[in-house]
Amino acid sequence: MPTDSTENFDNPSLYRSVLGALQYATITRPDIAYSINKLCLFMHKPLEFHWKCVKRLLRYLSGTKDQGLHFQKSPSQPITGFADSDWAVDRTDMRSTTGYCVYLGKNLVSWMAKKQHTVSRSSREAEFRSLAATVSKITWIQSLLTERVAHQTTINLV
Repeated sequence: MPTDSTENFDNPSLYRSVLGALQYATITRPDIAYSINKLCLFMHKPLEFHWKCVKRLLRYLSGTKDQGLHFQKSPSQPITGFADSDWAVDRTDMRSTTGYCVYLGKNLVSWMAKKQHTVSRSSREAEFRSLAATVSKITWIQSLLTERVAHQTTINLV
């Protein structure tokens, strides 16, 4: 007799619907992004175990309603980035994980964590790939902000 951890979940459309809604919560709750990502891997055929994990995540969110990203006005808005990588952490494909977060003043405005596309030959190479992704994002944000300021100036002059 199989345990409930190996039985198929009897309402996969409910599972997909709840996870779809939870994906939007990751915008202001990056602490659940990894869990949501892992649970989404089983959307095609969820098990009872996966549904129990979803319910646990919902209980976690219910108990931490006051947590999340809070934006605050700041007199100076420097762009700051932090990058990190984990070299060959996944033993199945030996790819490294890249992660970064970018702050505008005190506000977290961009973050990412994902597997690198290619296999890095060293931890240093994995770190450089992570740093390159971070610099690319910071450059894009600077360009966006510069364009926004230029657009505001044009509107004010007209």
